[in-house]
Amino acid sequence: MTAIQENKNSSDLSDGEMNGHLTLRKDVIAYCLKLKGVYEDYPFHDPNWCVIRHKKSRKVFAWIFDRDGHVWVNLKCDPKWRDFWRQTFSSVIPAYHLNKKHWNSVILDGTVPDEDIKRMILESYDLTG
Repeated sequence: MTAIQENKNSSDLSDGEMNGHLTLRKDVIAYCLKLKGVYEDYPFHDPNWCVIRHKKSRKVFAWIFDRDGHVWVNLKCDPKWRDFWRQTFSSVIPAYHLNKKHWNSVILDGTVPDEDIKRMILESYDLTG
C-alpha cells in the first residue's frame, strides 16, 4: 500500500496549507508529517538536521537540512528513477552524505515543481516503510 492509500484523508496531502512552493523547511516538514505513522526527529542534536522517520521501524525517509542558502531534502529513490530525476532537474543531485545509488538530494530552490517533490517524498516513504 502506498502512503496515499494508507492515509485516512489523502486530500490532506495536496497543497492544503502549503504557501506557494515547497521551498520552506516548515512546509516540507509539515507535508511529510501528514503521512501515516511518521514523526520528526533531530538525532544529531543540531537544529539544522531534521529527519522524518517511520514510527514502527524508525527508518528515515527524509533528511531535511539547510545548505548553501537553500533547504535540501535527501530522499530515497528507486535506482530506475534516480537518473531520470537527476537529468530532468539540475536541483536533484546525488545525495549529500548518503548512498548516491539509492538517495537523491533535492535542493528546494523553486525549480522543481511541488508535485514532483511530493512524488519523490512519497516514493521515499514507500521504499523505507
